Amino acid sequence: MTPRTDSRQRFLDAAADLFHTQGYHATGVNQLVSAGGAPKGSFYFHFPGGKEQLAAEAVVQSADALRTLLEAALESGDIDGVFTALGTMLTDSNFQRGCPIATIALDAGDSEPIREACATGFDTWRTAIDDFLRAKGIPRERARELSLVALAMLEGGLLLARTRRDLTPLRAVADHLRATLEQELS
Repeated sequence: MTPRTDSRQRFLDAAADLFHTQGYHATGVNQLVSAGGAPKGSFYFHFPGGKEQLAAEAVVQSADALRTLLEAALESGDIDGVFTALGTMLTDSNFQRGCPIATIALDAGDSEPIREACATGFDTWRTAIDDFLRAKGIPRERARELSLVALAMLEGGLLLARTRRDLTPLRAVADHLRATLEQELS
């Protein structure tokens, strides 16, 4: 018998995948139950708040995964590694997967728990960038400003690349951010 936590995690993984590619409203509970590989009763046992609770938790999980990637790349000084990983995610999914938060944020922003999870996810990414910039010696206020601009550029680059089915916008953002960082640190 599969432990209860395994079925919960399968629901979270399936939801993260489906919401990332299809959005919130296009993903039904029956599809989530089927993809999670457990009975509907198990779904509601693990997520008594239903689809909305599952979506908010899946956003947190997806945001944490990308934050970990971002922190590791920044810590190793491999800024291009972030963009390479995002570009690979886009191309491997035939441009169906952009930002793991943006699709659901735009689709389900009227749900306060989902909106909060999305905002928190974006904040963790910004904090990772901010911490990196401050560790490089950039003053607090300037680092905060630059981290917001970097995050907005990253999101815009992902959206444009996904929409155009072309990595050029993402590469342009990477080049600009690298040049900006070099200028800030000189």
